[in-house]
Amino acid sequence: MTDQAPAAENGLQGKPTHASRTTLSHIMSGNETNLLGTVHGGVIMKLVDDAAGAVAGRHSGGPAVTASMDEMVFLEPVRVGDLVHVKAQVNWTGRSSMEVGVRVLAERWNEAVPATHVGSAYLVFAAVDADGRPRPVPPVLPETEQDQRRHQEAQIRRTHRLASRRAIRELRARKQREREQSRLQQQAQSEPWSGA
Repeated sequence: MTDQAPAAENGLQGKPTHASRTTLSHIMSGNETNLLGTVHGGVIMKLVDDAAGAVAGRHSGGPAVTASMDEMVFLEPVRVGDLVHVKAQVNWTGRSSMEVGVRVLAERWNEAVPATHVGSAYLVFAAVDADGRPRPVPPVLPETEQDQRRHQEAQIRRTHRLASRRAIRELRARKQREREQSRLQQQAQSEPWSGA
């Protein structure tokens, strides 16, 4: 179900979840608003990618690139003046890829009220070498029950990603075959008959 590489297989010692966990915080300004006067979703997505990239680089011990964003859920709008906290951690690792889970919180910069959960995302990063080729990553070692749950959920998302890619490839191949058959049939019908 997973391509989780044990430390003995790739020679890398596993790292606990907390080793690369990080929080990026940013005060939202008027430059970052959309036409509705709230913070543009793309600004939040960039912060998510930045925090997740830092975590992926820390965990893998070098460069890591965004391979995909499985899901970005916006729960509440972010306003100008909000202090946004983007919390990220590695949930799952494969041979050269990592799923990073991100939670976005917002609070008024000048008020002592609890932060509001405004968004969540799951990104997949690939560790790369200097030539841009995949390189092995250490296994992630979940530490808490919550980390263990996130790890299991990440495996489910990976299974769905792979199944979705496979189904799309199969659909495209079938459609290509159908187009080719149709083209050949049309060509055969348009050719003049030869014979006595």
